[in-house]
Amino acid sequence: MTRYVQIKSLQLKNPLILAPLAGYTDLPFRLLCRQFGAALCYTEMISCHGLVYDKKKTLQMTQTVPEERPVALQLFGADPEKMGAAAEIVSDMAVDIIDINMGCPVKKVVKKGAGAALMKNPDLAAAIIRQVCKKTVLPVSVKIRTGWNHDAIVAPDFAMMLEDNGASCIAVHGRTWTQGFGGPVDWQIITQVKNSVSIPVIGNGDITTYREAHAFLEKSGCDGIMIGRGALGNPWVFTPGGTPETLAERMEGLRHHLQLIRKLSDPDKILAKTKNHAGRYFKGITGGSSIRRQIYAAPTFADLLALTQSM
Repeated sequence: MTRYVQIKSLQLKNPLILAPLAGYTDLPFRLLCRQFGAALCYTEMISCHGLVYDKKKTLQMTQTVPEERPVALQLFGADPEKMGAAAEIVSDMAVDIIDINMGCPVKKVVKKGAGAALMKNPDLAAAIIRQVCKKTVLPVSVKIRTGWNHDAIVAPDFAMMLEDNGASCIAVHGRTWTQGFGGPVDWQIITQVKNSVSIPVIGNGDITTYREAHAFLEKSGCDGIMIGRGALGNPWVFTPGGTPETLAERMEGLRHHLQLIRKLSDPDKILAKTKNHAGRYFKGITGGSSIRRQIYAAPTFADLLALTQSM
């Protein structure tokens, strides 16, 4: 049975969603994941200041195409007025959801009071979401963690505050700020968040297969499952068949990804990032380390593409 996710007027065709990943979820990768079955993809986190001050590099990160919709654009910042102004700018773009990052653990983000730091400052977090909701008619989602540390597990109360202030959806990474991306994911807290609010809740954390995603969907009672690092080099995570075992099938997936990169970006400018993506396709496969060495040695994008076509 098809399981839909309703976020205000937006209906997602299935419950599997690509998480925002800094340095990874650019347009080619998002479109790839949509083509492999993701119902919704999130952009990399985008600075509200970069949008408000019309920074070229920031604006490039907002690039989208009709085929990838629906798409969510994630904003980060700690200034309610700037976040509201950025939301107003985003509202004129071809996006379907504005997401507010209140879960990023990276120190340079947290140091400025943004990301996961907002979970320690619920008054500021409330002011930000109110201002964003005031400036857009789009659904507003918020990505959070379970709390700052194990002595401050605040996600259920924090989620209620977000709903009270206008959030249409909440995504919960089942770790604290102090855990970063290591240690166990607490799905019990994610379930508590689901039980504390009436808006859709999306669970996130260490999902690596389609089967796992659906198992945790049932276990947590969540409306959707968000997959991040488990999708890198593995867009098949969104397909019932799962990751192919053969080198030929994985190479075919990588070639398709590279074609999208060539079509939608300046491939030689992002060669290092592309190699990082490409190497991940061969994790856990016989001969994978040899292929990765050849990928990392490719001097140009054309050489990388030729390498994949010769195998």
